[in-house]
Amino acid sequence: MAIQNKVMTWSGWIIAGLISAMLIFSAGMKFARPPEMIEQFTGKLGYPENTVVPIGVVEITCLLLFLIPQTAVLGAVLLTGYLGGAVATHVRVSDPFVPPIIAGVLVWLSLFLRDPRVRALLPLRRSMAAGSDAKRVSTVSTP
Repeated sequence: MAIQNKVMTWSGWIIAGLISAMLIFSAGMKFARPPEMIEQFTGKLGYPENTVVPIGVVEITCLLLFLIPQTAVLGAVLLTGYLGGAVATHVRVSDPFVPPIIAGVLVWLSLFLRDPRVRALLPLRRSMAAGSDAKRVSTVSTP
């Protein structure tokens, strides 16, 4: 069982690394403020230019909270909200909105794999266990 937990933990951290790379790149673009990104952000998405850097700060802050084990659940909740806003923004301007949904699912998958407390809250049941329970219930005789 220890090997499975180690594999699950490493898998969770690898997924967290992929999410981190994506969000660091996104926030880095907000901090660098290249003209093409500013035009997209203000023109197409409709955000005021003075919100670019604060949104990047929020993005990095949520990510850091997600990566620290003691605050990972809070970080996952905040990242879910952040990515929900990204979904709403993309839906509003008729852009593809599936990538932030996938990122949100990966945030929680990563946390599920690396934190046994989350696994305890969201247990996945094996079909064999459910089947054996059903057999046990069906063998009870009625008087």
